[in-house]
Amino acid sequence: MKHIVILGGSYAGVSTAHRILKQAAKIGPLKITIVSPNTHFYWSMASPRGVVPGQIPDEKLFQPIVPGFSKYSASQFEFITASAASLDFGAKTVSLSSGDTLDYDYIILATGSRTREHTPFKGVGTTEETRNALHDFQSEVTNSKTIVIAGAGVTGVEVAGELAFEYGPAKKIILIAAGSTVLDDAPASISAYSLKALKNLNVDLKMKAKVTGTVRLPNGRKELTLSSGDKLTTDMYVPTFGLMPNSSYVPKDYLDKNGSVKVDEFLRVKGAKDAWAIGDVSNVESWQFITCDRQSTRLAKNMISMINNKPPVPYKVAASKFMGLQIGKKQATGHFGNFKLPTFIVVRARKTLFTENLGPTVTGTLF
Repeated sequence: MKHIVILGGSYAGVSTAHRILKQAAKIGPLKITIVSPNTHFYWSMASPRGVVPGQIPDEKLFQPIVPGFSKYSASQFEFITASAASLDFGAKTVSLSSGDTLDYDYIILATGSRTREHTPFKGVGTTEETRNALHDFQSEVTNSKTIVIAGAGVTGVEVAGELAFEYGPAKKIILIAAGSTVLDDAPASISAYSLKALKNLNVDLKMKAKVTGTVRLPNGRKELTLSSGDKLTTDMYVPTFGLMPNSSYVPKDYLDKNGSVKVDEFLRVKGAKDAWAIGDVSNVESWQFITCDRQSTRLAKNMISMINNKPPVPYKVAASKFMGLQIGKKQATGHFGNFKLPTFIVVRARKTLFTENLGPTVTGTLF
């Protein structure tokens, strides 16, 4: 029996496990073990709205992973609640935070990424820790009259838009951008649309600025120092910049300068045998849901081919970048390459932030 260990219980890991298990009859005896600190799948795609109190109930953001694999026997599937502590590609073993060690025939690294400041836009550890971080964030929003958001990438723009849409003039929302506009990496038309949408929601925009220091004042408020030397006093400070790959368990020789796992055209870990990395932990392409899904699809097919002694097919990196984002509940934009997507299509497509796909993702019926 072949043993495939998958590290990570988010989209990359869960989707790949389902895709392989559905084709198990083509492979022969096979067992998949998912190792993850989170017992529940967290639909982080909806977190910019989920952090706003009363917008999305917990059951639409969190769903237990194990029941989604109930159709498989214990000899086919196992879930271990733990984190990877260290990895030995030569011995084909992974040491866990529980103190146990797992042997594997094949291993897939799908541990994703985290925010630099451990905010709940990504999982922050166990399900309980992520849920508590989310609830704490929501409580702070409720009790704040002024909220400063630093970082004008997709997450920063979406969070600013959601808060401004929900509270209007009741709360002052400030967005700090390092450049002369928001969404610096997007086509100019997307940046311009987003800037206008934020202004229409009365978001206070501070351009060409960075937060260089934070001090907690005796009254509980925060004093922010900007790169210009100016100071801002706020009730709540939300940094949205700086995603980091969850790769601390991987030997440094297999990581690039950013801490991402180096992979080849087959998504194999460079220099390692029978090991692959997909999603945010790898360095193959930009970190997006749509690219993660494509990588999972290709890897699952390649695993089945390889176990059947057939050659794998190279993964094709997306030629054009796709992006869609919501700015409040009534405005949205996006692009595919340099083509701007019609606003009404993006608004309609992202109305629910795809929370209806949480259940089918966990049970595997989406694949």
